[in-house]
Amino acid sequence: MPSKKRRGRKILTPAHLWNSRSAFGFRVLSGHIGRAQRGGRVAQSLFIALGEKLPYDTLDDVKKRTIHLLSGARGRRVSPQGVYMAHDSMGCPRYIGRGKVFSRLKARRKNNPRELTYYSFYIVKDKQHEREIETLLIRAASFLIEFNDRKVQRSIEPGSVLDYEVGTTFFERKAQRTRKKSRSTRPEAPSSRR
Repeated sequence: MPSKKRRGRKILTPAHLWNSRSAFGFRVLSGHIGRAQRGGRVAQSLFIALGEKLPYDTLDDVKKRTIHLLSGARGRRVSPQGVYMAHDSMGCPRYIGRGKVFSRLKARRKNNPRELTYYSFYIVKDKQHEREIETLLIRAASFLIEFNDRKVQRSIEPGSVLDYEVGTTFFERKAQRTRKKSRSTRPEAPSSRR
């Protein structure tokens, strides 16, 4: 059954940021998500800006545009901070982190130029949620991540709920403790040796 949530609509800026010269024919557009045609309640957005699975060749252009948008009319230079992912050629995440998005993505690519083809980034409106979003992404993709092992859990064991913010209600799976059998003072069996 389809959701009753009203979707926003994409409002594109007139010019696109980047055209691919490769056989894949990618182009990168920018814009913002506006209110749907028929009013309705507007939900509070979690992200200020985001981009998903963009070709690494677009990194400098997207950085300039993002800084321009975040700086706004104040003319103050802003360093975009948030959560980012570096993907391989199949689109699988290989590195997930948080911090200064574009400088970290550039460093990841420099360290692993052959493995990393695409990137995603999420500039979070409320910085206190960055760590939780990073933790969620790392745990969801843990078996794919190769370049950072800090929070990766490569087993069916759950991670620590303490990685999330104070005040979060949680449900946690724990192994049941087994009772130790008490050692009884049984008489030893007689030896069958002669």
